[in-house]
Amino acid sequence: MKPRLIFIVVLCVSLIFFVRFLPSPITMTSLLSDPFLQLPNSDSVRVVWFTEFQGDRSYLRYGKDLETQTEATTTKLSRVREDQKSRVSQEYTQPTTRDIWRHEAIVNGLTPNQRIPYQVFSIKDREVISSKQFTLASNPTPDTPLKILLTSDHQLMPMTAANLQKVVETVGRVDAVFLAGDLINIPDRASEWFDDSRGGAFFPALQGRANYKLGDTIYKGGEIIQYAPLFPALGNHEVMGRFSTTKSLNDQFYDSIPRSVAKKLYPQEDVKNNSFNSDTYEEIFTLPESESGGKQYYAVTFGDIRLVVLYVTNIWRSPSTEPNVKGRYQESVRDLDSPEDWGYGQHIFEPISQDSTQYRWLQTELASDAFQEAKYKIVMFHHPPHTLGGNIVPPYTDPQAFIEQDREGNIQSVKYEYPIEQDYIIRDLIPLLETAGVQLVYYGHSHLWNRFASQSGMQFLESSNVGNTYGAHLGDNKRPIPPNNSNYSAVGDPNGLEPIIPTIAPLQDDMGNKLPYIASNNITVFSIFNTETGIISSYRFDTRQPDSEVIKFDEFKIIN
Repeated sequence: MKPRLIFIVVLCVSLIFFVRFLPSPITMTSLLSDPFLQLPNSDSVRVVWFTEFQGDRSYLRYGKDLETQTEATTTKLSRVREDQKSRVSQEYTQPTTRDIWRHEAIVNGLTPNQRIPYQVFSIKDREVISSKQFTLASNPTPDTPLKILLTSDHQLMPMTAANLQKVVETVGRVDAVFLAGDLINIPDRASEWFDDSRGGAFFPALQGRANYKLGDTIYKGGEIIQYAPLFPALGNHEVMGRFSTTKSLNDQFYDSIPRSVAKKLYPQEDVKNNSFNSDTYEEIFTLPESESGGKQYYAVTFGDIRLVVLYVTNIWRSPSTEPNVKGRYQESVRDLDSPEDWGYGQHIFEPISQDSTQYRWLQTELASDAFQEAKYKIVMFHHPPHTLGGNIVPPYTDPQAFIEQDREGNIQSVKYEYPIEQDYIIRDLIPLLETAGVQLVYYGHSHLWNRFASQSGMQFLESSNVGNTYGAHLGDNKRPIPPNNSNYSAVGDPNGLEPIIPTIAPLQDDMGNKLPYIASNNITVFSIFNTETGIISSYRFDTRQPDSEVIKFDEFKIIN
């Protein structure tokens, strides 16, 4: 054999050896999500990503030339499933566990206000699967100019991907995301977080990997949380109801009951599985933790901001008073003889009344040096204290049950009332925030944009219009309330504040009147807080006109 031919044969055998026995750089599998940033501290930040395989190992490289490497900790999500209503390629006939692994790496030794490249890697069967390169930073120092995205109620809504894409196109890279709850619809349905076939799942929309079609335009969302830490609040859609192996995930979601009832009905059983839980939300995110509330309510300093995140939400029940509806104001007539099947009204998940653990924690936080010395004091939670939306009714309080029985003791009806004078948000929470000097209360839940201000100057903002709006209740557009019931406000803000007309370019009705809200399934809204100026600006985009400009329609300054 000629020497040249021998050389070629040896070279080919060597290449085969290396391809066979070394990790392959050719990606045949992909990560389930891009990496995203969590829990920044003065010299560190966490990076999290997900895969559908456990892998041999996962790690992160960072630095100017990706010269430093740190290993990731891998855990498996314990409750995520798919079912017959999942929008995925595989068909399911019942709730089925889906195997998803979470990888988290800690980047230490960072220099404040210095952004550096990073990239994540997971190895499966000697195959190296990697993300693109992004950049990260630790917690910014005081006086650093920041742009904060204020958003809410994504829920795979039709305009979410368009909304987030326009954020990046309009203001560029943001420094953090404050998300006031309702990230998805059914918290234990994995595909809603990662790969719903409609193209608008939670992580893809916030990572520029969405594929959602509106009209003839496909929106990709925005590459946001790969660069900016995400701080969410629990909304009612992050809370899962009673666990079942047979009921659809939708049915399980709506099947929550109060803890106190579960303890009576299931004395020998797992109370959490038979009431409600936020386990999937807590397993997905690495958040600041309070001693009493864990990840459910917490406080964090980010640059000049002290952000206080509360767990203020309740189960959503239908306002219908049709006999067979298990709703806000009644039990279904079909369930009257089965208390284990009752819904127990629009019950609250975590108390915020003056005698509650969360309230006492909040008192301590508001008196802390970290809060008192912050330039900007922001409180975020899900349920609205002031809104033109429908979800503020009935008042935020524990349902009072009125049970009607016949002479034989048979239950004829179960109805619920919500005394307005016992609204915990208005009676207990808001006065505490006013006294502490909170400048902004940010929330969602009603799928619209509107804002208010109290006499003391505390600002209230609801910026959650990404589709599936329930409208604004003014004029003839009345909220659905029980017949002949004057205890609940059919129109306006039930708690007495007047909505503020947008300061720059308000929408107008058919008569040319300026509207103090945006409640539309065509026009989407997002808000940006600029810490350098103290100004919150709100923008709108008409998805019916994909080539139109994004319009800044309102701005106001936080007083400090």
